[in-house]
Amino acid sequence: MNDATTPSDPKPASTPDSVERRGAFGFPLHANRATALGEIHSRPAPSVSAPRALIKLCFMTEGGSTVDHAVLSELSRRHGSAPPEKQARHHTIVTGKGTLQWERHTEASTYLWQGPLPAEFGAPLLGHPFGEEFPAPGTLIAGVRMEIREHTPAAMELIAHFDPATLCCSSVEGGLATIVTDFRQDASGLTQILVLDKGMSPQRTGALAQRLFDIEIYRTLAMLGLPLAQRLSPRMRKAEDQLAALTNRMRSADADMAESLLDEITALAADLEADAASSLYRFGASRAYDEIVHDRLDALGEELVTGYETWRGFLVRRTAPAMRTCRSVEDRLANLSRKLARAATLLRTKVDVAVEKQNRDLLHSMNTRAKLQLRLQQTVEGLSVAAVSYYVVGLIAYVVKGLEPKRFGIPDTAVTAVAVPFVVLAIWAVVRRIRRSHSDGAH
Repeated sequence: MNDATTPSDPKPASTPDSVERRGAFGFPLHANRATALGEIHSRPAPSVSAPRALIKLCFMTEGGSTVDHAVLSELSRRHGSAPPEKQARHHTIVTGKGTLQWERHTEASTYLWQGPLPAEFGAPLLGHPFGEEFPAPGTLIAGVRMEIREHTPAAMELIAHFDPATLCCSSVEGGLATIVTDFRQDASGLTQILVLDKGMSPQRTGALAQRLFDIEIYRTLAMLGLPLAQRLSPRMRKAEDQLAALTNRMRSADADMAESLLDEITALAADLEADAASSLYRFGASRAYDEIVHDRLDALGEELVTGYETWRGFLVRRTAPAMRTCRSVEDRLANLSRKLARAATLLRTKVDVAVEKQNRDLLHSMNTRAKLQLRLQQTVEGLSVAAVSYYVVGLIAYVVKGLEPKRFGIPDTAVTAVAVPFVVLAIWAVVRRIRRSHSDGAH
């Protein structure tokens, strides 16, 4: 069975649905399937046969592919090759007797050139594109020069060219190769590595060369976290002292002081979070690069050469303190951030309790004021009954005078006097009813 459209397919091959059905047995493909499958081929190891010279440069580009594409396009034009695609992650250019291989990484890009080996160890290499005319895509962070020679008694004498103070020599690949370096830079600023081949295949030699390049480049990238840790350490010490002073002041702080302390702790926490955010990526990248270095050292399978130190022993002893410093500063940042958060929570609780106490006192005073208002209102209601009754009795007196009750032997003042209690009771009943209706509406 193949992926071609059969006559029984309901849709023609030109429709979008049929374009999606390009997987095994015509099934739809996942959007990221090609990326997932192609990742293992994104860094092909070069095929190298001894004798051979290699130079690998690593430039910090922060993942920017635009500059790399421009550089590769210019180099391809010079050497008559087709430029890479804009989304490509690796590209190879033939440069006379050598080849130039480019790879793009997360925050860096590497350029690997391999060409003829000079007769003398350390002699200038000819034919490589690196020079004044090379358009560097970024700042150089690491550079390695590797010479792969056949293992002979004369070749073993080349070890004398390395610094004995930091010389590392190991047997790898089951005894088929010897690797030598002192991790120091030559006059060109390149780390010198010597590989003595005892009969490895070109593919195995290329894989070994790639692992050795990775160890040197990634251990350099891992060390980028150390300067940042050294800059942050005094700032953290100052922040820790400020936090200790603030917590001591918290013990005797009242509500007003608590608010000012809370402002100071909030400002200190903001500065600390800014430092933590700025260092988050660098410390995380240093951990990842350090793990890659250890993975490459594990893959080497070093065997001790009598009288020399292994690569692993040297690197672990020299880089482990720096990595521990980075982890220590990162942990201190996290712990200090948590302590600041707890201190801010305590102060905020203290301020909230003081505010609640103020609210309670305010409600108590409002309740007292409401009671006083109620008593005053009741007093005014009593006075209003007397005042309204006075006016109503006055009206009755006018009415009685107009009726002239004297003709019946009843003085008008007596009628008015008899009407007073009835008027007062009636006005009081009306006011009481109005107040009761207002109270029911409030409830």
